[in-house]
Amino acid sequence: MLKTRKIELLAPAKNAEIGIEAIKHGADAVYIGAPLFSARAAAGNTIEDIKRLCEYAHLFDAKVYVALNTILNDKELIQAEKLIWDLYNIARVDALIIQDMGILQLDLPPIPLHASTQTDNRTAEKVKFFENAGFSQIVLARELTIDEISQIATQVKTPLEVFVHGALCVCYSGQCYLSQALAGRSANKGACAQYCRLPYTLTDAGGEEILSKKHLLSMKDLNLSDSLEELIDAGVTSLKIEGRLKDADYVKNAVAYYRKKLDAIFRKRPEYTRSSSGYSTYTFEPNPEKSFNRGFTDYFAHDRKKHIWSIDSPKSVGEPIGKVAEVTTRFFTIHTDKKLNNSDGLCFFNHKNELEGIHINREENGKLFPLNMPLLKKGTFIYRNYDHEFNKLLAKESATRKLAVTIDVHEVASGFSLQITDENDNYVILPFDHPKEPAQKDQRQNIRNNLSKTGNTIFEVKDVNIHFDKNWFIPASVVSEWRRQLTDKLLSLRKIRYQQERKLMTPTYHPFPQKEITYLGNVMNEKSREFYLQHEAHVLQPAFEKESQRDVPLMFTRHCIKYSMGWCPKNQQTKSPYKEPFYLTYNNTRLRLDFDCKSCEMKVFHEND
Repeated sequence: MLKTRKIELLAPAKNAEIGIEAIKHGADAVYIGAPLFSARAAAGNTIEDIKRLCEYAHLFDAKVYVALNTILNDKELIQAEKLIWDLYNIARVDALIIQDMGILQLDLPPIPLHASTQTDNRTAEKVKFFENAGFSQIVLARELTIDEISQIATQVKTPLEVFVHGALCVCYSGQCYLSQALAGRSANKGACAQYCRLPYTLTDAGGEEILSKKHLLSMKDLNLSDSLEELIDAGVTSLKIEGRLKDADYVKNAVAYYRKKLDAIFRKRPEYTRSSSGYSTYTFEPNPEKSFNRGFTDYFAHDRKKHIWSIDSPKSVGEPIGKVAEVTTRFFTIHTDKKLNNSDGLCFFNHKNELEGIHINREENGKLFPLNMPLLKKGTFIYRNYDHEFNKLLAKESATRKLAVTIDVHEVASGFSLQITDENDNYVILPFDHPKEPAQKDQRQNIRNNLSKTGNTIFEVKDVNIHFDKNWFIPASVVSEWRRQLTDKLLSLRKIRYQQERKLMTPTYHPFPQKEITYLGNVMNEKSREFYLQHEAHVLQPAFEKESQRDVPLMFTRHCIKYSMGWCPKNQQTKSPYKEPFYLTYNNTRLRLDFDCKSCEMKVFHEND
């Protein structure tokens, strides 16, 4: 018998409504912010909202993970303990995503814990440590190649989670202190000011300008949709879409797109299967280019590349359309095979290489009449960052998710017996006392049609088997009532049978891979300090948020400006004509760049006054 491995499509949810839409559109699991202590502080949710999401998700055996992945001070840690019990007992969530190791020292319910990408999981040693500490899932760093992921996967049994789509932080997650240093807004506490998206001027040691007002730390958006099979083969179990601040249209589109991609893989690779139940149908054809994106990159999945940054703009460019063919005083045309619509939003890079928007007031036989005519030239490349007709579809009910069921009808001594069985082999048998009245015509097809009308329920009848020795007449109203009772009972059964996974975290004492913990360990509370001491590591410095450090790197990035400019001394032939160190300047902010070529990393320092 073929052994199958369950693969999880994990979607973001800003709120319960968006989480429900993610499930409808095919997600196997969703992750959502806790009421407090989420790394997206603007995306907190109430216990009742999370409970409502869980109740819906669990109908399809889909899971709900709650992000409680900030670092906590001692007072916050006490609050977190009560919150975790409420999430487990009241909301019935399936796991917590955490960063702060102090949480492991609390009195916890038997709830599975996932090691957030904020714990900087780049090495097999780190991942093995978290596996031995009892974590049920580990989120790997976005910067890893597929080969590096594979090497880690061969050394652990714990499910590995990777990001496959969405916005990219330029810095290793959990290792960025720029926002805290410059604005007092900590990325590790969910309040990042996104200094990486600003336009910087790049100068050399002598003050010579290399690039002016470019978004040198702003990455394109991740898209690994063409690498899903490689990732699964490498040992990845959970494929994660970024976007806990994104709106419903983004989540619907991205989830549907990846769901269709994964299902196509599963059809040809039966050793892999989806981790939840049911199937989704859509009113639209998903296309990630039609949702917010800064242009796409596969980042480091297939090793280092030059063009991973969105250097000209951190805004959404959207979908490539084509080049301008004709420009008049009132309209313009584009060489394209795309259908453009009234009220579409287009954009282009102007003569200053700045992203400029165009609102299409009217489309007429290929002629585009904008609200305000921009300064366009023939040959300018145009993008569409708002497809009006596409978004109209997404604004409506754009997907349904159903569970396949079979109904069997038997005749018994007192009347009839009906059994409904779902795709997970849950079943309900109900006897119905009813007089057996012979029918003049064959009623089997009428009974089948009536039993198949499951309407607004989550069930879809795939087959009705009628086991009659004779042709019996049963009124349609009676059959409808039987069907309603069957589906109600099966729905109740599914609710009862869903069980949260139980994982009791017990103290462990294996050594942490590093013996000395600096500010990079993000130790904010005494219980976190105790955790590391318990695992043979000495905390030299507390978290940067607790005690700022001078003259230390505030960012660690695998993105390298020298490489992106073509000046890598290890891998590229062209050498930089400029004298190091390089500096990034934005208004009064001045950052120094340090290039660690041995480790293939760039470090960012703040030049203090």
